[in-house]
Amino acid sequence: MRLRSLTLAFSLAALTLASVAHAAPHAGQKDAAAQSAAAAKPPHPDDSIIAVVNGIPLTTRDVENRGKLFALSTGLSVNAELMDRLRPQIIRQLIDERLRTQEILSRHINTPPEQIAAAIAGIERRNGMPQNALRDRLAQDGVSLTTLIDQIRVQIGWVQVLRQELGARGRVSAKEIAQREEALKRQDGRTEYNLSEIFVKVEDPRHSEEELAFTNTVIQELRKGAPFPIVAAQFSQSQTALDGGSMGWVQEDELDPAVISMVKQMPVGAGAISNPIKVPGGFVIITVNGKRVIGHQPGHVITIRQAFLPFDAPLNPEHVTPQQQQTLQKAVKIAQTVSSCDAIASINQQNGEKRPTDPGELQLERMNPQMRSLLETLPLNKVSRPLVSTDGIDLIMVCSKKDKNFADRSPSEIADQLMNERVEQTARQLDSDLHRKAMIDMRIKLKGV
Repeated sequence: MRLRSLTLAFSLAALTLASVAHAAPHAGQKDAAAQSAAAAKPPHPDDSIIAVVNGIPLTTRDVENRGKLFALSTGLSVNAELMDRLRPQIIRQLIDERLRTQEILSRHINTPPEQIAAAIAGIERRNGMPQNALRDRLAQDGVSLTTLIDQIRVQIGWVQVLRQELGARGRVSAKEIAQREEALKRQDGRTEYNLSEIFVKVEDPRHSEEELAFTNTVIQELRKGAPFPIVAAQFSQSQTALDGGSMGWVQEDELDPAVISMVKQMPVGAGAISNPIKVPGGFVIITVNGKRVIGHQPGHVITIRQAFLPFDAPLNPEHVTPQQQQTLQKAVKIAQTVSSCDAIASINQQNGEKRPTDPGELQLERMNPQMRSLLETLPLNKVSRPLVSTDGIDLIMVCSKKDKNFADRSPSEIADQLMNERVEQTARQLDSDLHRKAMIDMRIKLKGV
C-alpha cells in the first residue's frame, strides 16, 4: 500500500502555479514587494542563531526564507506584522524538520539530488515552464532555492522513515479490508464528510496562546484567499500535510466531537474556513469539501482527453499576433477533422503536453457550471469548440460517460484509508519520541519548546 502523497506533487505544483500567476509584476508591484520584504526583515543579522537542535544551528535566515516561501506560494504579501505572527510557528516547524532530518540521517536514508531535481523538473514540465524557471522565480522573490529543496528532502525522507517504522504493518491485509467493508455496511445511511485540515500542535496545553494566535493568523490568510492545500503543506503538523491537508471521506465517529460539532454548522464545498477548533494535542482548522450519505451518492463520471495549443505570448484581444491567429485556425481544423481520443492525445504530446492529456475520471457534479454544461452535452468522440484563454487554446473530447455511486469505496480506497490512519498514528508517536530525546538550546524565548 502507498503512503500519502510521496512526491509532494500536488502542493508543489500549486506553488508553481501561484508563481506563474505572478511571473510578470509591474514595476510598481516590484517596488511594493521590495518595501514589504524590507519591512519584514528583522532588525538583527540574518545569520544570528535562534536555536541549536542537537548541535545543529537554526538561524534567522532560515526562518525568514521560510516566511518568504510561504508568501510566494500563497500569492500573498509578507509584512512585518504577519512575519511577527508567523515566526514562532515557523521556528517550531523548522525544529521539527531538524529533528526529522537527523532521524533520516541516523537511519542512513539518502534522497539523491537527482531525485529532487527530477521532481522540480517534473513540476516545471507539467506547468509549461522552461527548465530552471522555478529556480529563477524563487531568486526573483529573494527566496533561496535551498529552502524549497530542504523541505522536499525532509518530507520525502520522512516517508522512508515511516515505512521503516511501520515494517510489517506497512501492508494492509485482505481481512482488514473486509472488516472495514463490513463496518461501512453497518453504517449505511449515515452521513460522512470529505474534509481538509490544518493541525497546529500545542507543546504545553497550559500555555497555548502563541499557537492559538498563529492558528488565527492562518485562518485570516485563508479567508483572504491563500490556497488551503499550500498552507496545509507548509504549516500543518499532521501527516495529511503531505496531501495538502486532505483527510478524504470520514464518518462522524472518526472525528473529535468538537470537530464534528463545527463541521455540522459549516456550508459544504463553499471554501468556508472554520474557527480554531481545540482538540487533544493542539488546534485544527477545517474546510468541508463534500458531504454524502453512506451507500447513497449517485453521480456521473466522464473521462476526457485534452489538447492544449499554447500561444507565444499572452493574448491581447486588441492586438492578436500572427502566431495566435494561426493557432486558432489550427484549433478550428482539429475540431472539424479529429474524431478519436487517441488523436487528441497525440496532438497534445506534439504541442509539449503543457496541460495533462488525461486528467483521470472527472465527476460532472463537482465541475463549475460552465464546464459541466459543455461536457455533459458533448457527444462521445466529438471535439469541443476551441476554448480560448490568455495563454492558449484548449480542445476537449469526452471518451466515456457512466453513472457511479460515489459512496461506494473500492478495496484500494479502503486500504489507503487504513494505511493513512496507521501512518498518522506512527508519525505522531515518532515525532513525540524525537522531541522527548532531543537537546534543544533556545536562544530566544518561545513557549512550548
